[in-house]
Amino acid sequence: MTATDQKPVAPAKQQLSRRALVRKTASFAVPLFVPSHVFGGRGRVGANDRIHIGVIGTGDRGKYLIANMPPGGRVVSLCDFSMSRVTNTLHPRGQFVKPLSAFSESDAMRCSVHQDYRRMVDREKLDAVIISTSDHHHAQATLLALQAKLDVYVEKPLAVTIAEGRAMVEAANYHRRVVQVGTQQRSMQVNRFVCEFVRDGGIGKVSLVEVPNFPGPMTYESLEPQRVPETLDWNLFIGPTPMRPYHRKLWIKDKFKVGNLRWRGWDLWREFSGHGMTNWGAHSIDMVHFALGIVDSGPVEIVPQKELLRPSLADRWKNTTPPFGAMKDQVADEMRFCPVSMRYASGTELRFTPNVAAATFYGEHGQIVIERNNYQVDPVGLVPGPDPAEQEKWIGPGNVARPHIQNWIDCIHTRSTPHAPVEIGHRVASVCHLANIARELGRSLVWDPGSEKFVGDSEADERLDRPRRKGFELPG
Repeated sequence: MTATDQKPVAPAKQQLSRRALVRKTASFAVPLFVPSHVFGGRGRVGANDRIHIGVIGTGDRGKYLIANMPPGGRVVSLCDFSMSRVTNTLHPRGQFVKPLSAFSESDAMRCSVHQDYRRMVDREKLDAVIISTSDHHHAQATLLALQAKLDVYVEKPLAVTIAEGRAMVEAANYHRRVVQVGTQQRSMQVNRFVCEFVRDGGIGKVSLVEVPNFPGPMTYESLEPQRVPETLDWNLFIGPTPMRPYHRKLWIKDKFKVGNLRWRGWDLWREFSGHGMTNWGAHSIDMVHFALGIVDSGPVEIVPQKELLRPSLADRWKNTTPPFGAMKDQVADEMRFCPVSMRYASGTELRFTPNVAAATFYGEHGQIVIERNNYQVDPVGLVPGPDPAEQEKWIGPGNVARPHIQNWIDCIHTRSTPHAPVEIGHRVASVCHLANIARELGRSLVWDPGSEKFVGDSEADERLDRPRRKGFELPG
């Protein structure tokens, strides 16, 4: 009996081990073969039909994803906690006038609008959703969409905890939906080529990979209450996290500066995000796992390198995160910059290293630095350089994502696994979470990637999940 012949098992009644389930239901090219009556909200979608898509989260990233929509997708519904953001998407201004011109002159005129994605998923006849909310809403929005038999494109990082990510994987497998994670480098031909070169032994056995030492999040500390904007539902935005008063420093991301610091808003705090480690780090770790061929596993040991911790580590990030001294808890304040090393069962070491600019692979026959849409090789000539024609496809405003969305749409039609499936996105995010957990605890950890538990460490296991505020529990 093949994987697609298996009768789905509800996540709450899982009979197989997590790893066994992954192997039975996920690979890079296995069709999903979903019966027509559960294909999507509108029923069976023909090969030439446009996919009806709802967009959840219409901030800058959501707008750029709409602007990058291929002809095969049609945005029919918009949702945001801030109705002014929805309005600015339907009637774009400033930097989005040109990117959203085609949308505003066509599909925007027929779009429905919602402030609560629970209502949108429940009421609209959709085939799929794009989720570009703040990180702490990714899990609930995705699970609700999967239960509604919708396919999902969800921005990285997949979730704010390892337990949330696992729930998303199990739901996607159970409902047999196409889930694409927004790590678009997986669809860049230049990155795919060089990662496959490394994975196929092009530089021999890889003993070490170094990536930038991305900063972790801060613990939320009170801000003076401000008046909530009239078009914003603050309760919905706070969602599963503990309620706290509105302040623009919590709500608004990347729109103003505090001194020379480009303020990151909700992204700064642990309750809402893993900050730089899960945001920028997700792209680097995705390339590491792609090049090493890691699909359903992870590191086995995580070590915070406290001997390397010094105030100067914050200097590189002075324009994107508050420096030492920003938090009352001085130890936690410093530890979020602590370098971390990890070891995989294969023996390969992964280091979050200060002053490293991009993922750098050290092999028996050479060294390769993998960047977005580019790479460098030492010795020169070990592999041909990047194809300029392929690089050109990804040049444009807002981190061009059109080919990545196109891959998702193609897979919705063929019921095949996309370039960045949910299991892979989960394992990538997990590495980032593990680094932050080791920093928070300030000690070495042993991790079992099969059970997704720490070995003999109940205190660390407590950080695999977080309580959720009443009314925002994850759907079962």
